[in-house]
Amino acid sequence: MIILAPLLAGLAAVISGDFPAIVAYTEIFMKGVGGFVIKYFPVFLTGAIFGKLMGASGASKTISHFFVDKLGKERAILAVVLATALLVYGGVSLFVVVFAIYPIGASLYREVGIPKRLLPASIAFGAFTFAMTSLPGTPQYINTMPIQYFNTNIYAAPVLGLTSSLVMGVLGMMWLNRRAKKLMAAGEGYGDHVENFVNDGDNLPGFGLSITPIFAIFILNYYFTNTYFKSYGDRYTGAMEKLGTSGINGIWPVIISLSAAIILCMILFRSYIKDMKKEMAEGAVGSLLPIMNTGSEVGYGAVIKSLAAFLIIKDGILSIPGTPLIKVAVSTTTLAGMVGSSSGGTAIALGALGDTFMKLATATGVNPEAMHRIAIMAAGGLDTFPHSGAVITLLAVCGLTHKESYKDIAVCTMAIPLVATTLGIMLATMGIN
Repeated sequence: MIILAPLLAGLAAVISGDFPAIVAYTEIFMKGVGGFVIKYFPVFLTGAIFGKLMGASGASKTISHFFVDKLGKERAILAVVLATALLVYGGVSLFVVVFAIYPIGASLYREVGIPKRLLPASIAFGAFTFAMTSLPGTPQYINTMPIQYFNTNIYAAPVLGLTSSLVMGVLGMMWLNRRAKKLMAAGEGYGDHVENFVNDGDNLPGFGLSITPIFAIFILNYYFTNTYFKSYGDRYTGAMEKLGTSGINGIWPVIISLSAAIILCMILFRSYIKDMKKEMAEGAVGSLLPIMNTGSEVGYGAVIKSLAAFLIIKDGILSIPGTPLIKVAVSTTTLAGMVGSSSGGTAIALGALGDTFMKLATATGVNPEAMHRIAIMAAGGLDTFPHSGAVITLLAVCGLTHKESYKDIAVCTMAIPLVATTLGIMLATMGIN
């Protein structure tokens, strides 16, 4: 993405004849990348370090084991989904979660006899759907992206989000359980797969210790979003105005909460992490590729937005019949499918049309909070096409192929989220937010 995005942006500029490729690269593409990094790097950085410490300490595995033990083998699929979702909703990076959950899920599925080919879909369902996009308050960075355009916060449209999450959860579990029963009834078991899992022994923190940083994120996020910055925000607004920029920044609670959780991890897990400095450094470095990938997608979108031909695309999107909610959903999910990334699709769509969507919402009486929630729920639909980096990474970790597992991934992470998004649009149209 870092290589292809500027090349294709330059090619688009050359084909259009609007300006030279080098102008597109240095004056538009790089400014788009820089603007995105300025806004969101603190979220990527703190999220990556937090996820790294949770993984290195064994806390992520402890939480996963807890769900497996409490729910029992007969609810193995539910245990994997819930453990994954809690980690994601707790702020752990999606990719960290995949590595943490896989060995536990694989061991459990092997013991119960559930076909391994369902494991990627189970993990993807817990990581890439409701916990990432529709649950109000999720600290995943995609939930912070609409804030600057719609003047919302991470708890936007709570009723709509919770209802959509419930719909996703029920439909996803129905599909996975039905598939498991059907495959096992046909005589298919776990399969002949060789795994070399690391034996963690007893050197894992307890569940209470492991869950504490995640609870801290929940509590601090809620406090700073709904109490502190609402009650004492004026002092920040004045300071920001003196600097010539906007007032309260909606991503501040996420940055503060993740930073506090990192400090808490350093204190609580100091005896479980051999080299704290090394793990934190790796976490920090690990934040660079994701933000540059997404930033490159934003830069590409900035170039496309600057082309005269973009007016045709813009008019096409805005001419889609129906509420602005449909327009924002179509744009984010289509672009997410093209780039294989929910955050990338959201960044391009809102960067190009966010202000226009807000004006439409104001003119038609649509609640901006509903726009926020629908935009990212829809982006979490077509983002998992076969070329998606998240899907490719997940299958590689699980040691499976698209042929073996992609059908179930597609149903759980594309079809079901789009059904829930459609329901969400209907609810928002009726005034339920």
